[in-house]
Amino acid sequence: MKNNINLKEYNTFGIEVFAKEFYSINSALDAKTFFLQENFNDRELLIIGGGSNLLFTEDFNGAVVHNEIKGTSVESENENEVLLKVGAGENWHEFVLHCINEGYAGLENLSLIPGNVGASPMQNIGAYGVEVKDLITEVEAIRIRDAEIVTFSNPECEFDYRSSIFKTTCKNEYFITSVTFKLTKSPVFNISYGAIKSQLEHNNIDIQTVNIKDISDAVITIRQSKLPDPKEIGNSGSFFKNPIIDNDTFEKLKKTHKDMPAYKLPKGGYKLAAGWLIEKTGWKGYTEGNYGVHEKQALVLVNYGGATGLEIYDLSERVLLSVENKFGITLEREVNII
Repeated sequence: MKNNINLKEYNTFGIEVFAKEFYSINSALDAKTFFLQENFNDRELLIIGGGSNLLFTEDFNGAVVHNEIKGTSVESENENEVLLKVGAGENWHEFVLHCINEGYAGLENLSLIPGNVGASPMQNIGAYGVEVKDLITEVEAIRIRDAEIVTFSNPECEFDYRSSIFKTTCKNEYFITSVTFKLTKSPVFNISYGAIKSQLEHNNIDIQTVNIKDISDAVITIRQSKLPDPKEIGNSGSFFKNPIIDNDTFEKLKKTHKDMPAYKLPKGGYKLAAGWLIEKTGWKGYTEGNYGVHEKQALVLVNYGGATGLEIYDLSERVLLSVENKFGITLEREVNII
C-alpha cells in the first residue's frame, strides 16, 4: 500500500489528482487475500485497470486498487476453436495482437481499443460491428464483501450496449480476475461496417484472400487516423455512447436531417452516430484553453496538458445540452466520472 499517490499516469486523460491509498494486485490469490483482510465498509473503493474509461474530477479520498493480474492460458483447443483464459490486467490491444499471431479469430475488429482485458466485459467493448459479449464465455471475479470467487457465465453477465451487470446491479461489488474467450480458427470476416472494406482496398488487399491480420491492420490505420494517441494527447476515446432511438423518433429526425447516419437494429429502432450529432452542433475542433473536442473526431474530448477533470466535465455538459436542444436527444456519457 502507498499513500497520497498521483494518479496522472493511471488515467489516459492525464488528470493530476491524488489517491489517499493505492494498492496493486498481481494475482487472483493476492486479490482474495486482500479483500479478506481489508474492510471497505467504512471507506470508498475504486478499482482501476488501464484507466482508459475514467475522468477524475477531484482527489480520491479512499482506496484505489490497481488490477495488474497478468497471464494468458489455453483452457481447451480443437481444430476449430480455442478457449483462452486471460488475466484482467493484460493490455487489451496486446492481447488482440497475440491472438492474431496465433491465428485465433474474432477480436481483430477490436484492435487498438485502449484499456485492459478486465474492462472488456464490464464495458462490453465494441467496434466495427463486433461486440465482445459474443466472444466471452465466462468472467471470474472476487466478491468484495466476502472475498469469495464467483464465476459468471455469459448470460449471467447481462450484457447490453456498452454495459453489463458489472456496471449496473453489481457495480463496485466485484473485482474481475480473469476473462475467458472462445475464438475460432475458421474466421467469418466482418468488413462491412465503417470504412474497413475501403481501407483494405486502399491497402491493396484482395477481399477474397483477406486474413485477420489484414483486418486488424485496417482497423488500426482507421483508428489512428481519427483518434488521438493517449500517450500524446490525454483522452479516453469515445466520451459518449451512440444513442438508440425508436422508429417514430428516427422518422421525424430524418425529415429535417436527411444526411443523418443511422444503423437499423435487428430488434427495432436505430442507433445514431453521436459524433455526427456533436459535429452538427458545432463542437468538432473546439478548443478552450488546454482542453477541447478533437479536431478529427467529435466523440473525443481531449486534455492538451494541464486541464482539470472538472473543466472537461463542464465541457461535456455543454455538449450534451447543445445536442439535446438541436435534436431532442439526450446523449449518455460512456466515461465514468469520479
